Amino acid sequence: MSETIHNIKGLDALQKLLDELPANIEKNIVRGGLSAAAKIIRDEARRLCPVSPPSEESVRLYGTVAGELRDSIRVSVRTSRGKVQATIKAGNKKAFYAHMVEFGTARHLIKPANRKSLFFAGVFKASADHPGADKKPFMRPAFAHASTEAIETFATYVRDRLPTEIEKLKSGAHK
Repeated sequence: MSETIHNIKGLDALQKLLDELPANIEKNIVRGGLSAAAKIIRDEARRLCPVSPPSEESVRLYGTVAGELRDSIRVSVRTSRGKVQATIKAGNKKAFYAHMVEFGTARHLIKPANRKSLFFAGVFKASADHPGADKKPFMRPAFAHASTEAIETFATYVRDRLPTEIEKLKSGAHK
């Protein structure tokens, strides 16, 4: 995967304008823009996420349903120490295997954690040899495919929202 550096014209002017706005308005505009941009990448990750029907055993043991991993992909935006950050995450308690799908797994031996034996396909075994799983990346390709659109979405959001916030500031709506 190749790395691309995006040149965005007008960043210096945008930064100057943002610096002149009160911190809470700047933060809200950046939060909204980052959220909109991250949702573009989230939607692409959901589109690329492999969905296969769960086995009868995984349904019985974990209550897994088809699309559990896809549906677990979410966006969060937070502010910490004055910096706004958007995060796109995949996986939850039921779809705990997100990293295994993205990066694959090596061949490994499965041993019981709290019992003397495993029970697979009606047979008790002391251990099971897992052949590993091929990687099926969906998060990294989603970022690669949708990053340009996400940047454009962020720029459009800021460009559309700034005049409104400046007008509110001039009229005294923000104090």
